[in-house]
Amino acid sequence: MGTTSERPHRVEVFDTTLRDGLQVEGVSATVEDKLRIAEQLDLLGVHYIEGGWPGANPKDIEFFARAGSELRLGTSTLVAFGSTRRPRGKVDDDATLRNLVEAATAAVCIVAKSSDYHVTEALQTTLDEGEAMIAESVRFLTGEGRQVLVDMEHFFDGYAANPEFSLRAIEAAVINGASHVVLCDTNGGSLPHQIEEIVGAVVHHLGGDVVVGIHCHDDTGCAVANSMAAIRAGARHVQGTLNGLGERTGNANLSTIIPNLQLKLGHPCLPDGRIASLTAVSHHVAELLNRAVNPQAPYVGSSAFAHKAGLHTSAIARAKDAYEHVRPEQVGNGTRFVVSEMAGRATIQMKAAELGLEMDGPAVNSVVDDLKRLEHEGYHFEAADASLELLMRRATGWTQEFFRVESMRVITDELPNGEFTTEATAKVWVGDDRHVHTAEGNGPVNAIDTALRMALADAYPQLSRVHLTDFKVRILDGASATGAVTRVLLDATDGERDWTTIGVSANIIEASWRALEESLVYGLLHGLPG
Repeated sequence: MGTTSERPHRVEVFDTTLRDGLQVEGVSATVEDKLRIAEQLDLLGVHYIEGGWPGANPKDIEFFARAGSELRLGTSTLVAFGSTRRPRGKVDDDATLRNLVEAATAAVCIVAKSSDYHVTEALQTTLDEGEAMIAESVRFLTGEGRQVLVDMEHFFDGYAANPEFSLRAIEAAVINGASHVVLCDTNGGSLPHQIEEIVGAVVHHLGGDVVVGIHCHDDTGCAVANSMAAIRAGARHVQGTLNGLGERTGNANLSTIIPNLQLKLGHPCLPDGRIASLTAVSHHVAELLNRAVNPQAPYVGSSAFAHKAGLHTSAIARAKDAYEHVRPEQVGNGTRFVVSEMAGRATIQMKAAELGLEMDGPAVNSVVDDLKRLEHEGYHFEAADASLELLMRRATGWTQEFFRVESMRVITDELPNGEFTTEATAKVWVGDDRHVHTAEGNGPVNAIDTALRMALADAYPQLSRVHLTDFKVRILDGASATGAVTRVLLDATDGERDWTTIGVSANIIEASWRALEESLVYGLLHGLPG
């Protein structure tokens, strides 16, 4: 049986986003992206950054060539990844090992077969040769002055089938100078109780001769739990990726593991103060890779500390920790109050305070009633922050005086050649001045947008800074076919602030118009840059 170590101890964090993480479908990174991500990981303060496999492809060759002169790491150690020598080969003429040395990183990580099945079937060689491949490769790399970490591939499957060989593989690495042996759940099929027992047995077997690490994949949804179990059993080094990126179902998510270990169990993982940058780094890396963070991701998701139910928000108003397991600020996140038809008076009052609005009892009651009615009609204010703010302001007696729409008309014609043209006319009052403008556009929404902007251009030239960034349409009652109610969400930005407005109607043009009008009002309300 394994042993469990519950006393807090330092845990090294090894990030493999730049190698394992980039194996996820739909994600690609340029060399420039990889350099910027490495800078973010160093800002976070992880111990090791695995940069890729030098020599495997032109991108990784360029990355390591540029990293030496362009990457200035203050905390982290850059690691080059590779494998042991080939079966029946020689270390001094092995291309992979030579590329590792030429990458000129202080540390290297090599993958080694620790499962007898993979040695005999995948490598088509003997167990003795498999052991020699590990021993000779580690000895060669340490002889070149490199710190050597060894990823023991398929370790848990191999140990379950033939523990004697799996331990021989580890011993070959340790005896020849490896600083770390990392036990890999390569297929991601292990469960926490299995991980804890096996890691405990390995830690007991090795004593303090080497750092034991853990590398998990998420095929059973247990990668984070498995990593935690390994640390409980005495592992001192954890590998994973930011935001859980990785092949198949992903790697162990360091964005969750780090705060679990450091905040919940007291294991120091990052330098003092760095964990507060976790959310920012997580989202920065996500933007660089064009892979948005799951809103419901623990700790770093936008909804991780968002409260919607009236019961929750009223409790939080009295005690912040009533429904938050840690202080959001500890990981660089924050509390949000999501307003919907489920909101109570406390939610509205807290949202008003957040917006700097003074709302008396009748105004609060009015907002609660409006929310319930409008969300029943199809509005979704938790997704439309700007429209919610305008609704709350109107409840206090505020009216927008920027402009008043007299009428709006859209005409779509089919030309003899089969093409369609769309024309919109907007009649708008700004104070006592009436403006009438007609514009063509690429579809009705673009035509309406162009006509309205032309009508307002003289009075509000700063509206040229507003850009529509997204336009989403959803049919709310598909059973009604073409007569269905339509919800339109419109995202906009002025370069400094982003906001979302909403429109709902059985007429898609009207829904789009309402969202567009509120978007421009919101921009003017918050003082668009001139």
